[in-house]
Amino acid sequence: MQQVMIVGAGKGGTALLKRIVETNIMHVIAVVDINERAPGLEYAKKLGINIGSNWKTMMNEKISIIIEATGNEEVMQELHRDVAQGVVIIPGSVAYIISELVDEKEVLIARLKEEAYKQQTILNSTNDGMIVIDTNEKIILFNKTAEKITGFSRKAALGMNINDVVPSSMLSRTLKTRELETNQEQVLENGLKIITTRIPMIDESGNLLGALSLFKDITEVVNLAEEVTNLKEIQVMLEAIIQSSEEAISVVDEEGHGILINRAYTKMTGLTEEQVIGKPATADISEGESMHMQVLKTRRAVRGARMKVGPSKKDVIVNVAPVIVNGKLKGSVGVIHDMSEIQTLTTELNRARQIIRTLEAKYTFEDIIGISEEIKMSIEQAKLGAKTPATVLLRGESGTGKELFAHAIHNASDRKYNKFIRVNCAAISENLLESELFGYEEGAFSGAKRGGKRGFFEEANNGSIFLDEIGELSANMQAKLLRVLQENEIVRVGGTKPIAVNVRVIAATNVNIEKAMSEGDFREDLYYRLNRYPISIPPLRDRKGDIPALCERLVGKLNQDYGRNIECVNAKALKLLLQYDWPGNVRELENILGRAIIFMEHHEIEIDGKHIPMLQLSSKERKAQETGRFVHNNEETLSEVVERVEAEVVKNSLELHEYNRTKTAKALGISLRSLYYKMEKYNLANNSMQ
Repeated sequence: MQQVMIVGAGKGGTALLKRIVETNIMHVIAVVDINERAPGLEYAKKLGINIGSNWKTMMNEKISIIIEATGNEEVMQELHRDVAQGVVIIPGSVAYIISELVDEKEVLIARLKEEAYKQQTILNSTNDGMIVIDTNEKIILFNKTAEKITGFSRKAALGMNINDVVPSSMLSRTLKTRELETNQEQVLENGLKIITTRIPMIDESGNLLGALSLFKDITEVVNLAEEVTNLKEIQVMLEAIIQSSEEAISVVDEEGHGILINRAYTKMTGLTEEQVIGKPATADISEGESMHMQVLKTRRAVRGARMKVGPSKKDVIVNVAPVIVNGKLKGSVGVIHDMSEIQTLTTELNRARQIIRTLEAKYTFEDIIGISEEIKMSIEQAKLGAKTPATVLLRGESGTGKELFAHAIHNASDRKYNKFIRVNCAAISENLLESELFGYEEGAFSGAKRGGKRGFFEEANNGSIFLDEIGELSANMQAKLLRVLQENEIVRVGGTKPIAVNVRVIAATNVNIEKAMSEGDFREDLYYRLNRYPISIPPLRDRKGDIPALCERLVGKLNQDYGRNIECVNAKALKLLLQYDWPGNVRELENILGRAIIFMEHHEIEIDGKHIPMLQLSSKERKAQETGRFVHNNEETLSEVVERVEAEVVKNSLELHEYNRTKTAKALGISLRSLYYKMEKYNLANNSMQ
């Protein structure tokens, strides 16, 4: 049995471990997880299986299969990179599918054995005498009823010529004529009078296989005529069961020569019976070793072996088990599964998930990072608001995560199984906004679609609509939105008939609505409708204690976006981040970290202070510097001010990077050629360190 190590002892790894232990398809000798409290480690420990936190220290020459159950692509890449050749690495999901398929195939084989046993029992328990001969007139089937009627033992009859056992038999004639003879009377040598039916056995291709005789005493024929079994129908039925299997099956004898394949096997490999039957077990393999031969040598089953078969080099997973009858090896049975099917299903599943994400809210309250009291209070208010049907107004500066809160509120409400529509009121022109929100009727304006169009409110019926930048709405749109909130109905552009909608409105703004209301730019009645359940989201400068946790989450996200493997933000960089006031809030933090990762060398795995030069100064120093930098003394033109500031920025960056021109150009986001030009223009070349 294959020796296996499982990497990953979470829920998936634990379920897989239990599955392997229950089915006994492989022998697990080690379980690894970096989390010492992983449930799989506890379970493995109870079973006496070695456990650890580093797979490399657990690796030994006995291990032939490693199952990666963390689902982490980086772990899978590390295994492929560092594990010795010859060790099979299987994703946990694939291993679980394989165990399921093996169970199904073992059940099928057991059913086939059961059917064969039933068939033999039927043949021996029926009151019909049965004799089958091959094309050489040799007896190949002689049941117990035939023994009783003829007085000839079955053991002696098998292999003998039919005329030597039953001289009056007409089966030889049936072979020659290939004609069916039913209910023919015949007198045996012992004086018994029987009625017999002689049937030529011909396959679908018209080839003669032999002849069958069904017979019984005439007295029994009268009583049991309705119970005569058509043996050919049974044989066809059993063959249909084998051939109807969608899994490719191949069987070899004890010498390793092919004796059976089904249609699914031919379809998958492209090999015909002539190319496999009677040929060595290696005939179908294009890459890899024959698992049939390995099983015949070891008498042990092989599970999950990867190889390529057929002329098209089809990538497959093979499960092979020995066939042992009365302690003797009779051959082996292989079940082959096409890996491309699994890959296709995985691709389709990922595509379906992407489609679903566009129709649903992506985030929950679990995605909101923060341990500060300020953010905790906002989260608790949002959770409470999610349970009510009231309109929610999210208030906070740009970049604080208002949309994240809107997603979470929808997903925590009783509307989470319906649509979540997002609308940025400031990103759509006023001419289009009304038709986008409320839809339009056919002919409402030039270019309108035939049949009209549903608006966002109709699309979001029974769900939620998130209206971002609500403070940017014009007076006309404010009036129309107020009607929706008051009457729960909309009127399409160009239409007159009100359409009832049941939509939960979540609005957001980063402007001072009260000030806009006092200046007449925002309707008071709409304000009071929207402000029924306000939630204030604190800026990042008021919850700097959340920055370490935010950095950890954002670095993980950016690693996936940029294909990097940055481990952390070190203490020096974190100190700079904590000193900054973050006018752009979490969005600015993500941009700063993203820019740092882009310009980092590939061998660097930590974000250091040197990677974020724009934050090298404290907020007070930066503010003082910027204030002095941009002061206009009424004696300079605009272009002169711009050049002065540009020269100062280039100089500061050169000094920060010790006049390393390549690093300076990267930090400034300009080409090396542009940097040389600016250094010459502002006379900065003479200050460089030679």
